[in-house]
Amino acid sequence: MNLNKLSIIIPAYNEGPTIHLILDKVKNVVLENNIEKEIIIVNDCSKDDTDQAIIKYMSNNQGVNIQYFKHEVNKGKGAALHTGIQKATGDFLIIQDADLEYDPEEYNLLLKPVLAGFADVVYGSRFMGGNPHRILFFWHTIGNKFLTTLSNMFSNLNLTDMETCYKLFNTKIIQSISLKENRFGFEPEVTAKIARVPKIRIYEVGISYYGRTYEEGKKIGWKDGFRAIYCILKYGFLKIK
Repeated sequence: MNLNKLSIIIPAYNEGPTIHLILDKVKNVVLENNIEKEIIIVNDCSKDDTDQAIIKYMSNNQGVNIQYFKHEVNKGKGAALHTGIQKATGDFLIIQDADLEYDPEEYNLLLKPVLAGFADVVYGSRFMGGNPHRILFFWHTIGNKFLTTLSNMFSNLNLTDMETCYKLFNTKIIQSISLKENRFGFEPEVTAKIARVPKIRIYEVGISYYGRTYEEGKKIGWKDGFRAIYCILKYGFLKIK
């Protein structure tokens, strides 16, 4: 497949001290076939110096294609992703968290089935393959596998990691889907709705995972797990649009 531009959507909330590190990684990655990069940052009304850090980075890297958008009130990660998705101009887009849990060098792993002409959507799984994974929370892992299994039951997919950050979409397809969840319900909603697209081709590849502790800035909690269950039932079982 001929792919000219990849949009990289980065939702950011209170990532001031470290956001330059992930931006450096995204800037430095070399994509297959010299694919152009469009970096879209959506600052979800951060309360720290994230805004100043992003503006400083853009000033120091004027040759990098960075599009910067700000929410005037905090709406949640899902809302930031909605903004980024609608602003994307690449042939495909990928979601990149502003922390350092995922490695942009692995974009090419997700792009491989697309470039080969097989995939419209690619999920990066933290639970398959031989890449390095930081060992952290047992109950998070159990919860993730439970949510993925529940999601698969209603989407009729066989994913191993529905909650992964790394999701690569055909831009026109994802922009045509109405997404409503403003917070961490984005993952089950988008999975349920993308699975219903006629003749959609969904692939999964193994990726690395360098997880953070809560002291290091991890934000997702047990309440988000209950919201995910609600969203799986709402968009998967009841098939609400």
